[in-house]
Amino acid sequence: MKFSMIFEAQLTDPTPERERQVIRDCVEQAVYAEEMGFDRIWAVEHHSLTQYAHMSASEVFLTWVAARTSRIRIGHGVVTMPFGYQHPVRVAERAAMLDVLSGGRVDIGAGRGATKQEMSMYGVRPEDTYPQMEEALQIFSNAWRKEQFEWHGSIDIGPGAILPRPVQDPHPPLFMACSKHDTLKLAAELGIGALVLGFAGADDVRRMRKVYDEAIADRSGDRFVSSEVNDHFSALCPTIVLDDAEAAYRIGTRGQRFFAESIAHWYGNGPAPTGYDENEDHVAAMKRDRELLVAKLHEAKIPVRPSDTGQFNAEHAYGTAETAIDYVEQLRRIGVDEVMCLIQMGTVPQEACMETIRQWGEKVIPHFRTLAGEAE
Repeated sequence: MKFSMIFEAQLTDPTPERERQVIRDCVEQAVYAEEMGFDRIWAVEHHSLTQYAHMSASEVFLTWVAARTSRIRIGHGVVTMPFGYQHPVRVAERAAMLDVLSGGRVDIGAGRGATKQEMSMYGVRPEDTYPQMEEALQIFSNAWRKEQFEWHGSIDIGPGAILPRPVQDPHPPLFMACSKHDTLKLAAELGIGALVLGFAGADDVRRMRKVYDEAIADRSGDRFVSSEVNDHFSALCPTIVLDDAEAAYRIGTRGQRFFAESIAHWYGNGPAPTGYDENEDHVAAMKRDRELLVAKLHEAKIPVRPSDTGQFNAEHAYGTAETAIDYVEQLRRIGVDEVMCLIQMGTVPQEACMETIRQWGEKVIPHFRTLAGEAE
């Protein structure tokens, strides 16, 4: 089982100075993650989602981290693939350049960038997001495998060479962001890894693993985007770990509340999030938010799924290292290939992030490395 971290660059009450500090803090966390034994970092790509994600140019962030590290893998989690955001050839060139400079450490995740805010900034149409994401993945895998490349689909490319060539042969591993069963099935059909980005908890991860496995078993291979199939299942693990379990739970649930209300704002037209007092009952507040959402879904006659309300579930790795080990053990038994730690949430202080990384590196990750060694 692998261990990683994902970065959104969230912050409350943004100012240019606070924004700059948060981005520098994310770099410091990512570099420390290598020292503490993490296998990979992921950086999102979002645009104009104030407070929720200030990570708009993840290729620059990842390059900066790669230059300061030597071992940890560098993951786009994810690149917004519809062509209005960026031309597929440009993404392939940037990824290959980073693969060369990092010594072959790059992973590429695909996403749609489907918030109204982001699409409006780039002139992307909702109906184009799925087909263009899939076509972009096909373009990447073909471009990197051929010395002279051309493509004639919904766009025409080439002929020409994609330079430089990536270190990883034939190309960096491919992934896709998955928050619904439909996207899990699509990832399996395309033959690429699943980044399960949700807060719904271990039971929902178990259901999603089952959906992914069943789709893998049923697929024909006709939609594979590459000759290199990647059946890797990575699951989000929101976590704050401190010696003081009560403080970790309070800081973690406060951060999750900020995250959840940011999602509700940008994905569901809810009010803008705020920092909130550290000593508020954030679990009770999330429960109220969940009940309001469920009522709205019922009123609209929309079925309620765990993924719809999962961001309000506070049962995660918030507490001591033993709490985190217990939670990760659930994920291990489910068959998760990678535990993707979400530590950097908008209200979480830098010192709590760094201490959490240390606790995972010194206590949680070694526990599972030992188990893996015993299994061998």
